[in-house]
Amino acid sequence: MFIDEVEVEVIAGNGGNGCLAFRREKYVEMGGPFGGNGGDGGDVIFEVDEGLNTLIDLRYQKRYRAKNGEHGEGKAKNGKNAPDLIVKVPPGTIVKDLETNFILGDLTKKDDRVLVAKGGRGGRGNMAFVTKNNSAPNFAENGEPGETKRLKVELKLLADVGLVGMPSVGKSTIISKISGSKPKIAAYHFTTLHPNLGVVRVKDGRSFVVADLPGLIEGASLGEGLGDKFLKHIERTRVLAHVIDMSGFEGRDPYDDYVMINKELENFDKKLLEKPQIILANKMDIEGSHENLDAFKKKVKSPIYEISAIEGIGLEPVLVALADELDKIEKVPLYEEEKFESHVLYKFQKEQPFKVYKEADDVYVVKGDEIEKIYKMTWFVTDEAFLRFSQKLRKLGIDDKLKEMGVKNGDTVKILDYEFEYRE
Repeated sequence: MFIDEVEVEVIAGNGGNGCLAFRREKYVEMGGPFGGNGGDGGDVIFEVDEGLNTLIDLRYQKRYRAKNGEHGEGKAKNGKNAPDLIVKVPPGTIVKDLETNFILGDLTKKDDRVLVAKGGRGGRGNMAFVTKNNSAPNFAENGEPGETKRLKVELKLLADVGLVGMPSVGKSTIISKISGSKPKIAAYHFTTLHPNLGVVRVKDGRSFVVADLPGLIEGASLGEGLGDKFLKHIERTRVLAHVIDMSGFEGRDPYDDYVMINKELENFDKKLLEKPQIILANKMDIEGSHENLDAFKKKVKSPIYEISAIEGIGLEPVLVALADELDKIEKVPLYEEEKFESHVLYKFQKEQPFKVYKEADDVYVVKGDEIEKIYKMTWFVTDEAFLRFSQKLRKLGIDDKLKEMGVKNGDTVKILDYEFEYRE
């Protein structure tokens, strides 16, 4: 089954909790803190596997969760880091964050990989907080939560040449003749229900990859027929081979077909018409084809190659022409750099990292990724832990914001599921 688009959820591992412990050994005076750090949570990474050619595995497993880091222990034992979760995908896979709409990665080459969800840092044990002024800290951190993301994973085939045209013009027959691909061929529309790839070798030793794409019809770019589903696979191709049924056997005019297909390409993405395009005048063995071709040439100036795919006539010059055209064209990235997610965008935000709103007359709710992370990493088991949490809120400016909004002693402040009473 050819699957080229799925949505999945990825959940990186949480960091292990730090340990709150003290030395309790005979003959060791003033033993001090002895709690180790938690291990880091596992990352979720997408990596290219050249043996794959579809996203079918992701279709049936919609959630990927990495393991959590191990907790720290007493006697200064640090928890183990969790292993990364590697998700294998085929070459040509694009990974997009559904929340931000940024592209996380465009994976095209062997061993290309992208980190899609970062595992949480391990929480620090109380040994890590020893300072000159606090030689016996009575608190430890919980592990940092791992990232959770909803992703759109899309496969855009890695083909040098794309065969485009109306249904039943002979695209599948052509690819079966010039490569080892064995597509299903029959005398009815939409025999090709998914793209077929074939490796072509020219007599002079050059080679390239051809994609036979399902037939387009009028309105394909708007969702008619199968075309809108597969037009995206043309985006990576460097040359288009436009196959025309020159016999007019089905009652269509070859020139009208040519104009209509180009219009659908333009409607989908205007850049597609900037790609070099050669025309394959197919079915030239059928009566009336030469007369139709003469009329066609008067209206179209692009290079035209006369072929009969079913008979295998005229295909070798086409392969040489395609190879020559590909030699002139440099491979360029599919997406511009600004469409990719950059962590720099998030590091230097000037906006307030939290929001405060009134839920009721005496209830204030604080929201924000940073403050929620601080809350989750605080282990509320000692007075010192509570004090440290309060100091962090103050440093972030939350106290000042609450005062600005008219908070009074005794009012309730909520952060996620945690409620506390406000006191100056």
